[in-house]
Amino acid sequence: MTTTDLPGGTFTVADLEFTRVGYGAMQLAGPHAFGPPKDRDEAVRVLRTAVDLGIRHIDTSDYYGPYVTNELIREALHPYPEDLIIVTKVGARRDDQGGWPSALGPDDLRRAVRENIERLGVEALDVVNLRLGGMRGPEPGSIADKVEVLAELREQGLIRHLGLSTVDADQLAEAQRIVPIVCVQNFYNIANRHDDALIDHTAQQGIAYVPYFPLGGFNPLQSAGLDAVAKSLDATPLAVALAWLLQRSPNILLIPGTSSVAHLRDNIAGAGLTLPPTAIEELDNLPR
Repeated sequence: MTTTDLPGGTFTVADLEFTRVGYGAMQLAGPHAFGPPKDRDEAVRVLRTAVDLGIRHIDTSDYYGPYVTNELIREALHPYPEDLIIVTKVGARRDDQGGWPSALGPDDLRRAVRENIERLGVEALDVVNLRLGGMRGPEPGSIADKVEVLAELREQGLIRHLGLSTVDADQLAEAQRIVPIVCVQNFYNIANRHDDALIDHTAQQGIAYVPYFPLGGFNPLQSAGLDAVAKSLDATPLAVALAWLLQRSPNILLIPGTSSVAHLRDNIAGAGLTLPPTAIEELDNLPR
């Protein structure tokens, strides 16, 4: 399978060509992205299979594990294919209990970038997402001081491109006054469409939008509606959710994660489902 065989094809932003179906490495670590994987050999196989199947967009962070996913990526894939884009995140850390405290001070951000570089075994990071906000949504306020730190590291050649995670439109605009932004990674899915306007806005600017939690935050009525559509199409709810996202806007990139080769293949195949207009209408009209 080549990149053109993957569902949705590719999306180009700046000098980056993303496969629209990527891979999120978070689940390669232990439960709740904490600790080592249950099966390290399978984790390595997942990464190598993803690349063999044509995926050229891997999402990771040094705080998954912590350190676990980046170490696995390096073990499985280094030296990296020239067209592989590894997107990492900074702005948080893990405590001894597996919590996710923020780490947004200047020294925290500089340290995180250098540690991601070291563990991934690269000279510079392809894309760094600045993680802000809460677990499910943006927190209003200026982000300029944090963006300026990463912009400085970009000037030093340690970062090629910058993205933002869990931000609103005002924060995106503020960041763009400082440095070009190539992607936004926010919580968004069929049932949680607070970012509809931001998706359209980023699409107009040629910025990638990367939703996380494709099945997160559904209430019982929404889950029942999704299940009904999936049953009518003889598909899984996840396949329908991923396909809907790909059809929602051409700038949407997917990063479904799994620790299983079989599930990886299922995710890729499921994203290739073409939803008929009647199914899209039903999904768009789910109660909110």
